[in-house]
Parts: sequence; C-alpha cells; structure tokens
Amino acid sequence: MAKSEDPAAPPEAPAEEAEAAPEAEEREHAAAPARKRFGTFQGVYIPSILTILGVIMYLRLGWVVGEAGLPLTLLIITLATAITFITGLSIASTATNMRVRTGGAYFMVSRSFGVESGAAIGLPLYLAQATGVSFYLAGFAESVHPLLPQVPVALIGLAALAGIAALAFISADLALKLQILIFAIIAASLVSLVAGQPVGLAPTTPTELPPVPFWAIFAVFFPAVTGIEAGVSMSGDLARPARSLPVGTIAAVLSGYVIYVGLAVMLWAYAPREVLRGNPMVMWEIAWLPQVMYAGIWGATLSSAMGALLGGARTLQALAGDGVVPRFIGRGSGPGNDPRLATAVTFAIAAGGISAGSLDLLAPVLSMFFLTSYSALNLIGTLEGIIGNPSWRPSFRTPWRLSLLGAALSVGTMLMIDAGASIIAVLACSAVYLFMRRRRMRMGWSDIRGGVLQALARYAIYRVGRYRDLARVWRPHILLFSGAPSARWYLVELADAITQGKGFLTISSIIDRELEEAQVTALEESIEEYLRRKRVPALVRVRYAEDFAAGVEGMVTDYGLGFVEPNTIMMGESEEPARVAAYCRVLRRIHGHRKNLIIVRDAQGVAEQGLPAREERSIDVWFTRHNNNASLMLLLAYMLQSSPEWSGAQLTIRSIVDNEDGRRGVEESLQTFLADSRVEAEVDIMVAQHPDAHFAEIARRSAGTDLVFLGMRAPEDEESEEAYAAYYTHLLEITRAFPLTVLTLAGQEIDFKEVFA
Repeated sequence: MAKSEDPAAPPEAPAEEAEAAPEAEEREHAAAPARKRFGTFQGVYIPSILTILGVIMYLRLGWVVGEAGLPLTLLIITLATAITFITGLSIASTATNMRVRTGGAYFMVSRSFGVESGAAIGLPLYLAQATGVSFYLAGFAESVHPLLPQVPVALIGLAALAGIAALAFISADLALKLQILIFAIIAASLVSLVAGQPVGLAPTTPTELPPVPFWAIFAVFFPAVTGIEAGVSMSGDLARPARSLPVGTIAAVLSGYVIYVGLAVMLWAYAPREVLRGNPMVMWEIAWLPQVMYAGIWGATLSSAMGALLGGARTLQALAGDGVVPRFIGRGSGPGNDPRLATAVTFAIAAGGISAGSLDLLAPVLSMFFLTSYSALNLIGTLEGIIGNPSWRPSFRTPWRLSLLGAALSVGTMLMIDAGASIIAVLACSAVYLFMRRRRMRMGWSDIRGGVLQALARYAIYRVGRYRDLARVWRPHILLFSGAPSARWYLVELADAITQGKGFLTISSIIDRELEEAQVTALEESIEEYLRRKRVPALVRVRYAEDFAAGVEGMVTDYGLGFVEPNTIMMGESEEPARVAAYCRVLRRIHGHRKNLIIVRDAQGVAEQGLPAREERSIDVWFTRHNNNASLMLLLAYMLQSSPEWSGAQLTIRSIVDNEDGRRGVEESLQTFLADSRVEAEVDIMVAQHPDAHFAEIARRSAGTDLVFLGMRAPEDEESEEAYAAYYTHLLEITRAFPLTVLTLAGQEIDFKEVFA
C-alpha cells in the first residue's frame, strides 16, 4: 500500500501488505534440498572432535601440565569444558526450537536477538573462525619445521593453507569424508601414546623458567575446547540439524573432556615437570611409534583448519545473505551452493594471520572471540527461559539458570584472561551493533527482543502500581488528540518536549469513517512511520467514532493498562459554534475522570508555521493564586524548559494583585518557593490598574513570549453544560490576542506542590 503524504489519511482499500522474507532466505529455501546431506556423526561429531583433539592436545597440553601442575590443569580442563558444555546445552535448546540454517551460531543469534546483535556477534565469530585457520596451520607448521628446518614456518603454513583451500574449492563433501580417515589416524596416535613409556630429564632441558599466570595458561588452553563451533557452523549442510546439533555437540564435548583428563594424568606420570614445560614435542618422546604421532598432529591440525575454513566461509555466506556484508560475497556455486567467494575471503584473512602470528600469540585472541559468541549463545537460552514465550518449545530443554551460569562464566573468564582485551572486544561488538542500527535493516523474521521488553514491562507495571498516586514519582502520561499529526504538528512538538525521557506519549486520531481492522492497522503504521522520521517516540492509536466527542470520551475511559494509563489529556482548542457544546461536555467528563487537562490555544500562524525556531525562547506562567492548578502549570513549564528543544528558555512567573502590599507578599512568597524548590525563574508581580483589565494586561506583558501557561476553572458540581460552555467560549474570546497559550486544569488527586518539595 502506498502511503499518502498525510499520515492520518485513511487507506482506500484494505491493506494487503506482508513483509516478505529477505532474498537470502528465499535462495536458501530453494537450495535446501541439495545442501542438507550430512548426519550427526559426519556433520557434527567428527568436525567438532577433530578440532577439540587438535593442535593444543599435541603441542601445548604438556606445557599446560608442566606450568600449572596436575591439580590446576584438571581445574583448567574442567572449567574450560564446563563453559563449552553449558554452551552446547544452550545451543541444543535453541537448535531444537528453530530451523537452523547456514551460519550456525550467527544464525541462532540473529534470529533470536535481531540482525543487529547477530552482526555484532557474527562478525567477531567469523573472524575467530578465520583466525582459527591460522591458528591450526601455525601448529601444523610448528610440528613440520623440525623436519624441514631450512623452510620458514610461515611458508609451511601458507603452503598447507593453499592445499586445504584447493580441497575446499573442489568439494566440501570430499573434505568432510576425509575427516573420518583423519579421525582414525588420531585414534591410532592416542593408542601409540598410551602404549609408550616414561621419559627422563633431558640434559638440555632448562630448569629455570619464569612462572606463567593461571589465566594466561587458561587462555592458551581454551581454544582446545572450542571445537563445537566447527559442527555448529555446518548447520546448513545437515539433514536434521535440530537432532544432529545437540547430540553431536554434547557427545564431542564429553569425549574431549575424558581424553584430555586422561592425557593430563598420563603426562604428569610419564614425564618430569621440567621436560613438560620446555619440550613441546614431549609426546613424541613418550609414544610407542613417534611416526604415528606426526600423522596424528598433521591430520588433526589440517582437519581443524579445514573445518574452520568451511565453517567460516558458511558464516560469512550467512552474513552476506542477510546483507550484513555485501551480498555478492555469499554467492554460491554448484549444486551444493558452496560459498567459494566467501572461502577465498577467509583464505586471505587466514593467510594474513599465518604471516603475522605465532601459536601462542593467536591462542588468546581466539579465546576472546569464542568467549564472546559463547556468552551470546548462552544469553539466548537464559532470556528465552525467563520470558517464556509460547514460541519457546525446544525438544531439548536446558534450565535457564544453567544458561545464565554459562554466560556469566564466559564473561568472567574473558575479564580474568585480559580485562583490557575484553573491553575492546565489547566495544568492537557495540560499534558493529550501533552501525547496524543506523542502517535500519528490515528483516523477514521476528526475534525475542519484543518478548524481553514485554516481560520487563509486565514486571514494571505490576511493581510500579503501588507508587501511582505519589507526587514524588509523578510523570506525565499524555494522551494527545491531534488529528492528522502533520496538520497540527505544534501540538506534537509540545507534547514531545514535555514527555521526552520522562513519561509516555500516545497520539490518537479519531476518524468518522468506519474502517476494517487491517485498514486501521495500516493507518497506525503510517502515522508511526511519520513520527519515526520526525524522531518523536510515541504510541499511536486510531479509533472510529461517529463524532469527535464520543471518540475522545471512549479513549479517555478505555485506553491504558494499569499504571500506564493517561493521566493528562491534551487537545487543541475548538471554536466552531456547532461543536463547542459537545467539546465542553468532553472537558467536564475528562475532569470527572480525574485527568489533567491541557488545551493548546493556537496563536496566529503557529499551526501553519510551527513553533518559533529562534534560539532564545521564553515561557510565562500566570498565577492567580498558589493552588494545584498553578503547581501543575509550573511543573509542566519546568519539564518543557528541561527538554532539548526548550533548553535555556527564560521562565517567568507572573501574577496580578490588587495592591502594593499584596504585590510584596506574593513576590516574597514566590521567591522563597523557587529557592526551596531549586527552580530557576524570574518573578514579575504587578498591581492591577483596573479590575476588568486583567486579561488585557496579560496580553500586553506576554506579547513577546513564545508560550503562555494560563489556568482554567474547573466545572462546578451544579453548573450546567451551557454555563460551562459559555465560560469556555468567553475564555477563548479574551485570549484571542495571546501568544501560543496552554490552558491548564489539574484533575488528578495529587498535590503537585509536593513535587517541588
């Protein structure tokens, strides 16, 4: 439906819009049958366990045991595995509650927290996977270098990268099938290690090395347990991701834990601590067949690098499919929609990492990236469990308190490893999030953010109700009847300036033509979009009524929820003789419902030109006596003065008294009141020259003022509708020469003077 220029213009036909899913989703659906080919063992367990039993196990586990000792090593393994295990459980819950497609962890985060949060986590996650390729190949190069000492370590790593990239380009299917062979080789290397014999203290082993802090050791070890990302990232290639992801992930984590604990105990028993600290190839000396150990580490590092390359390319493909990065990067090739261009980009990043970093340098960076994504994945399970949306129905349910523990452990571990790097990581993710927010991308899926806000609102509404009648916590909740906002924009400007950051604003439009529900929804969305462009935060309600008065009365009596109901009704004035009687009847009903009333009296040219745009504005508040009406006017003027639009406006309290003695008394009283209430304002008290010329004097004194606050009289109990209509008509007549005027009538049973106490 095309939106008209007037956001309140009723649509001519029922709205039939349906926000389509993004182009990427459509392509993904089309390609799904060809891409989903792997089961739990080959698609999740094997990539995960091969990454877990990788470079850290072969080249750094002995160092960890030697540096930390066996008890602390078991603590490191247990803590690291606990974080990954809990994250695996959270992933299992999320994966069994949605159709997980290409992108793995990024897909889960973006479909749960929105594309902005998905990008904030997905981009660091992708960099972690790309850096992981460098990390694993650095380990491969380190193990090969003693055999080829004349070849630089970086060159060995780059050659290996070229080889696995070529294999990935030829066939991802073939690469995954080769991993089964590699798994068998790793198993054989472990058998060779267990069948080995203890080693003695080598003469060349250094005996004095500086101690390494616990968390530095943890940071080096942690990438060993991050292998679950390799399986999760292949989600788009699984036949049954909702079943395969939880089963394969949890099985890989538990298998890895048992193996690492067993190896740590064996290494502690088989080699002196000095050897473990100083010889990264200690496993080769222990093993029964050292040649098998070489085959094992080469297979493990190359397969881990392959898994990271394939998973990273698919994460980048998912990011491109959602438009986070240029879409052409995610273009697929062949019947399997393989992301070859994304693979090439990942290749380039990995090559840079191999050239610039070493194994020990890359490990802490990798830990930070993975811990960031783990905290987000656990947070999904936490929030989904807390808010309890009906859509949260996972077949594998993880207690939300356990997911919360996983998130806390992830964040706490980041801070313990390196607080500065953690802050930098958070700032980087926040920058990505804010950038994505500025892009205002509209995606074709719903997420849990609305559910989180509803849960918070529910809690707040129930809790805050006990404070609803306390002046200390009073906030303006304005229900503004503006008609078409574009036609009386000055009303919206004033209401927004009063409520900005302090209360609620609802803009209502009463229409005299009965529309279908879809048309009303479309009309509300049109007004909301208009307000968003104007940067006015407000709720919008459109209501049909045969006449304006009936519509206003219906909204005043029916609209709201608990404490979040309008306490202040705001309207423009009505001077049409045919409508004055009904209008005044509405004013009486509003006052009868104990609502505050604001009627904005239009000054000549304001409706057409808007509020004055000059830098120095002024506000006059006219006191007749210090009553509740006067306190409400001063409060509204102060809140208006505190808004960005009216910041620095000169506030003046004016009043007319009968004699000089009265003038001094009122002036002293107001000066004392302003000092005690900490409100900056001028005081101008004048003596009446003629009893019947008060309004002429007001018009003269406030002639150059931008906005005037003036009190209204409340309808008396026995007063007829005709009499109050006559009073209202007379009030409009005698204020005709005034600047823009806010007629105010306090209706709530609150002593507004207490706000200034």
